[in-house]
Amino acid sequence: MRALRLPWVFVLAGLVVLGAGCKRESSRGADAPLRLGFFPNITHAQALVGHSEGTFASEPGVGKLEVKQFNAGPAAMEALVAGSLDVSYVGNGPAINTFLKAGRELRIIAGAVNGGAMLVTRTAKSAAELKGKKLATPQLGNTQDIALRYWLEQQGLNTQLDGKGDVQIVPLSNSDILVQYLRGGIEGAWVPEPWGTRMLMDPGGGGQILVDEKTLWPEGRFPTTVVVTTRKVLETQRPRIVALLRAHVKLTERWKQEPETFATQVNTAFGKLTQKPLAAPILQGAFSRLEPSLDPVPSALSTAAKHAQELGFIPSSDISGLVDLSALEEARKP
Repeated sequence: MRALRLPWVFVLAGLVVLGAGCKRESSRGADAPLRLGFFPNITHAQALVGHSEGTFASEPGVGKLEVKQFNAGPAAMEALVAGSLDVSYVGNGPAINTFLKAGRELRIIAGAVNGGAMLVTRTAKSAAELKGKKLATPQLGNTQDIALRYWLEQQGLNTQLDGKGDVQIVPLSNSDILVQYLRGGIEGAWVPEPWGTRMLMDPGGGGQILVDEKTLWPEGRFPTTVVVTTRKVLETQRPRIVALLRAHVKLTERWKQEPETFATQVNTAFGKLTQKPLAAPILQGAFSRLEPSLDPVPSALSTAAKHAQELGFIPSSDISGLVDLSALEEARKP
């Protein structure tokens, strides 16, 4: 397989940022708010509801809470290692990249959502028909970007970071992906929900699901969203992290017990952020592909790391020490 080699300045930049972040973090006072990151995707369902309904902020032990919204994983992970974020919902790709590139400081402390990512195409009904076409992902190096590039390589189609190659891949925000798809500016995209279902069902959309990512994984299980923090935050703010995870567990259990009600609550929160709640068929279609899960599926993380290494995004696939579920276990105790 031909690998995509990233300039090593990416790695060096990450380490520099980490060092700068440690200095800023040490200057924060004891009463500083806990800073939580998430994205306006329904694959961040617990974060959407927990923020909208105040579940996190009202959980005893969390204390002051500051919530920050991001478009995709790399930006959130940059904030985490820079010390301007304490804990975040994020995809497995940026979590693995950051762990390996920023001194193995990042920790996955819980699973959140499995499934809910796919490649939607307007006309192409096979990998071969993608040659010469333009596809999009939410951000270079994010979970869906790595999934798309690896799948294309497996189909014998190469890609380049400068947009050249058999298939051109452009990074766009999820909302811009939808706009470009509806306008015919791109052939398709590998995206998380609800954006995939919106590409299919919004007026002017259509096409087909060329790849539902769950079909590529054993038993269809792979982590789309996990909860992460840093080793230092876990050590210095552990009681608050445990309290936050306690709220995360409650939200996950609500979803499992009352999926239709929880989906409606997610849609209400999503509508507040985007000013456009999802139509009922889109909400139903998107949620049908999601699985609430506290298990980050470590075996799938190892496989994803190998994929990223083969593409040249990371220098190693050794992610020993990345997953630390001790705080989650503490949060689940009666």
